[in-house]
Amino acid sequence: MAVRSAVKTAKRPHAGGNDVSPITRGEGALAVYQQLRERIVRGRLAPGSRLVEREVAARLGVSRTPVRAALERLRQEGYIIATGSALLARATVAPLTNDDAREIHMIVAQIEGLAAREAATKPKAVRLAMTRDMRQLNSQFFKAAQVRLPDSDRLHDLDDAFHQRYVDVGAGPRLRTLHNAVKPQAERYGRIYTSTLVSEVATSVAEHEAIIKALEAGDAVKAQRAVQTNWENAAERLARVINAVGERGAW
Repeated sequence: MAVRSAVKTAKRPHAGGNDVSPITRGEGALAVYQQLRERIVRGRLAPGSRLVEREVAARLGVSRTPVRAALERLRQEGYIIATGSALLARATVAPLTNDDAREIHMIVAQIEGLAAREAATKPKAVRLAMTRDMRQLNSQFFKAAQVRLPDSDRLHDLDDAFHQRYVDVGAGPRLRTLHNAVKPQAERYGRIYTSTLVSEVATSVAEHEAIIKALEAGDAVKAQRAVQTNWENAAERLARVINAVGERGAW
């Protein structure tokens, strides 16, 4: 992934309140799942929001069968919670809590740490191309935080593109599958709380530079540990913010 393509992705328009697109015939449960997950991750479906099967089906223009399957998958992956009997289950978007945030960040730390470890073993030319992109993204990340009114979505997208670069290089198919399942859950927190973490960007930038240097040197152990440290520290920074401004969607 070149920096240009990463930044282009970072600038893509975000979903709005009335932007749900009807599912075309034949797309089914996967399309419903993807659209609902995207809206949950980006905060368009707020933590604690109720998801009524028939209303979702009507909004998307599908039968209730693919909606039911999509909701079940979202429940299994932790994006929604359901209470009540099987017939009268009450599905709501999962709350954002300190305990949940810590668990997710620790899981991502391990997955991405493994990806970085493998990326550090790649040929020097591959590593240098990767770290060149990462350093540019890290510089843009820092500069984006220095403007008078930082764009929190852009900050998050640049940070995400930075991490995705070494994941793309180092992760195999199984690790990538795990990453794709868990990372969006961390993104939920980033989208909601990034605006309150702008003052911490300089610290993140320094931690990112440690990751870059380890990858440049081809030091697999240091690269893995640097990534894990970045995510562990991010969890601590996020915990302080959640403690200050409150959890979302929890009683």
